[in-house]
Amino acid sequence: MRQSLPVLVVGAGPVGLTAAAELARRGVPVRLVDKADGPSPLTKALMVWPRTLEVFRLLGGAEHIETRGLPVESFRYYSDARQICRIPFGRETQPAVITQPDVEDLLRKALADAGGTIEWSTTLSTLSQDDDGVTATLLGPDGQESTERFAYLVGADGASSLVRKQIGLEFQGATYANVFILADVAVDGDLQRDAVHYYCSGAGILVMVPLYNGRFRVFTAGPPGMKPEDLTEEVLQDYVDRRGPGGLRLHDVSWKTTFNIHARHTEKFQVGRVFLAGDSAHVHSPAGGQGLNTGVTDAHNLAWKLALVHRGTATPALFDSYGVERAAVAAAVVKQAEVQTKAWMLKKKWQSVARDVAAGLAQKLGLFDRYYSPWLAGLTNSYPENFAVSGPVTRSAGTARDRILSGHLLPAHDIRVGSEVAGLRASMPIDRYTLLICLPDPSLGRQAQAAVDGLLATHPDLLTTRVLTGDGVLSDNPRLGWLASSQSKLFSPKSFTVALVRPDGYVAAVDTTPDLPTLRAHLTTIAVPAAPAHKEKTA
Repeated sequence: MRQSLPVLVVGAGPVGLTAAAELARRGVPVRLVDKADGPSPLTKALMVWPRTLEVFRLLGGAEHIETRGLPVESFRYYSDARQICRIPFGRETQPAVITQPDVEDLLRKALADAGGTIEWSTTLSTLSQDDDGVTATLLGPDGQESTERFAYLVGADGASSLVRKQIGLEFQGATYANVFILADVAVDGDLQRDAVHYYCSGAGILVMVPLYNGRFRVFTAGPPGMKPEDLTEEVLQDYVDRRGPGGLRLHDVSWKTTFNIHARHTEKFQVGRVFLAGDSAHVHSPAGGQGLNTGVTDAHNLAWKLALVHRGTATPALFDSYGVERAAVAAAVVKQAEVQTKAWMLKKKWQSVARDVAAGLAQKLGLFDRYYSPWLAGLTNSYPENFAVSGPVTRSAGTARDRILSGHLLPAHDIRVGSEVAGLRASMPIDRYTLLICLPDPSLGRQAQAAVDGLLATHPDLLTTRVLTGDGVLSDNPRLGWLASSQSKLFSPKSFTVALVRPDGYVAAVDTTPDLPTLRAHLTTIAVPAAPAHKEKTA
């Protein structure tokens, strides 16, 4: 049944903005509130990886990325100022440095383009829920309280989330003892300005991240109890002198802060009709620059599911997949960030030597290019078998990037749509599932046609079709007999294949038999069947 109540999103940072914009462009009524009186000017998060850039481009942010993003050529790691390895990035894996205010500006425009607005100076006071919706009390900028009903509520209100506390979830984990420092500064000296530099030494860790305006973000560790007011330009210069390559002069500090690193998470991402996304559900070390990306892709994962259920074409049981899928990604991010943070902070000489040798060997063997860079880019995150993914799920990241596999992203290979060239993932519709069909033998089209027609008739508001030919042409023609017999290199084994592609570009299920039993079973579990056509009585 189609829902009429709006969805309430609490928190207008990158995660809440993504959730609201994705819902609004899918036609879901949404309200976005934030207790702040306006956007934050603080640069905070700034590393944006390709999967997140893809989400932003689909929201209309391509020009914004081009003008305000700084492409990163490589990560460079040093031990006592000696370079031990370099991780280069190619076209598919290259991140961009985009400061958080610029990311939020992009997302605010996407929300406005979809007809949405932000209600600033509006605080969630209390919430309660029942089987039919969520009741939320909001305190507006005029000091007046209003109690209103919503279909669902998304908590994107950060690590100190009131939403999380209201639904009674613990924030489990620990806090690192060290105090860490962030500062945005101008730097004079010989330092590559399109690479991120990681300096490890007995004096501590120092990371230098370039910004598109020619400045650098400095990340380093300070003594316990250090406060932002203790971080003078002289103190910061001393850290860079002792931990960096030497010969760098800092000046014009535009922003600085000190903070503790936490590794915390909730045991669940959902309680009833209330969901958590981003820092409200998980926080971790900034090592690897995954924080903003994980939160944005949380929101992206949740929004299409909310939209389909809100529209009445998918069953609410689809929500069971949200926590399973995003917890798997968050756990991998936390593990990677902890490993890298500990590697930065090794004290014993033999440990540092072992780290340096291992890093150099990994570069020589091509392990960074094959595994680490694609994972950082967000391209090899796979979802386990769950309500929204029919197995078996192949876990090998090395093979998943070029094949259509259940639980993995659809490959982003360039294909032709009419006279245009586009990425395969970007060519999929965002508001429904897609039957992506490949036929190595035209005769199989006749066998499969009845099954395809049956699925389209049963789920007309949930499904569409795309047919991929061996020469890389994508068509939405649902008649299968016209296909050439050439085999697309995207499919393995080389046989009849139909993939059920989700609105987020992940593959929900794969079938290799013309009557499509796997796909039919999967759709039966997630879909609300279309109402039978009304037949007029005859005399």
